[in-house]
Amino acid sequence: MISVTALPTRVDVAVIGGGVMGTSIAARLAENGASVALLEKQTLGCGSSAKPIGGFRAQFSDETNIALGLRSLTEHLLPFRRRYGVDIDLVQCGYLFLLTDEQQVEGYAAAAALQRSMGVDSAVVDPAEVHRLNPYVPAGSVLAGQFSPMAGHLRPAGMIRGFADLARRHGATMHEYTPVSGITAAADGEALLHTPAGEMRAGAVVIAAGAWSGEVGALAGIDLPVRPLRRQLAFTAPGAAGTPPLIPFTLDAATTGYFHNVGPDRLLFGFADQAEPEGFGTDWDEGWLAGFRAFAAERAPELAAMPVESGWAGLYEMTPDRNAVIGEATGGAFRTLYAAGFSGHGVLQSPAVGEVVADLYAGRAPFTDVSRFSADRFSGGGAGLAHELAVI
Repeated sequence: MISVTALPTRVDVAVIGGGVMGTSIAARLAENGASVALLEKQTLGCGSSAKPIGGFRAQFSDETNIALGLRSLTEHLLPFRRRYGVDIDLVQCGYLFLLTDEQQVEGYAAAAALQRSMGVDSAVVDPAEVHRLNPYVPAGSVLAGQFSPMAGHLRPAGMIRGFADLARRHGATMHEYTPVSGITAAADGEALLHTPAGEMRAGAVVIAAGAWSGEVGALAGIDLPVRPLRRQLAFTAPGAAGTPPLIPFTLDAATTGYFHNVGPDRLLFGFADQAEPEGFGTDWDEGWLAGFRAFAAERAPELAAMPVESGWAGLYEMTPDRNAVIGEATGGAFRTLYAAGFSGHGVLQSPAVGEVVADLYAGRAPFTDVSRFSADRFSGGGAGLAHELAVI
């Protein structure tokens, strides 16, 4: 039998969404002294955050994305066990982009220069160095690579546990199996949240519901252009790769094919099918592997026929320009903040975004200006921001 925690009568902030973003935001708000209730329609980490073995990096072409990635990496992810008391299986193996045409090389070289100016160890490397870093990639299959040794991959489930534990220690309550069915305005300008467990008043609402944030935004009367998109991955059978070398998280900029180690004797294969329609479906289709194998035949031939044992599918939360929406809604009947639409960057940016949202709630200037990431950029037919160089 499912047990639902009783809702408080009122809190300063109601956070909707129990993934890495919602739990990170709840932790920072509670740590700063706000009374917080987090509402999750199923269980913590059951949505998009449950599926990836998340890459982390600060290799972006936009200053704000770099700042969010670097802050998360240095202040939270690398010292996560010490700060939060939870092991997130972090592997700092580096992040390697494979580049196959001159335009890519120019773009990634410019991005690397910007990254270095902001404190990120990042550089374009030649084909021989690409092969040294990742022996599966023949030197002749690429023009260059962009590599950062600061990056790597981790398991997001541990992050959720660490954030949620910190939030609870500071008085926040977590309410699983508590979907929000409606949000209305109370007479005093606060929000009234309607759930199967009853009603709760909140001085402010934070929408951090991942791929479902567009639907939750509609309940609050705001337009968040966040759409769900299935992404699939697969794991090699144990021992199928022998004892693979430790390789960087490797991503092909042209095709979005990617792969990296999982434990001592397995590899993870990923590929973003550009023809994938929007939707909430998360069934795994083994036929999807054909796209990865076509990429591998060109860039990493040894992997092209390697047998896989299993796979899964999760949801990306996409915006039209593939950048997040972070900010506070204007003109509403109650305070509504949001952090959603991270388009594949949510796990790695969540620690820093928790800080940012807590500061916005408190009326403080965050460590980096996120005003360009306001959802208002899409109003009136706005085109949004420039796309990142690679989004998987």
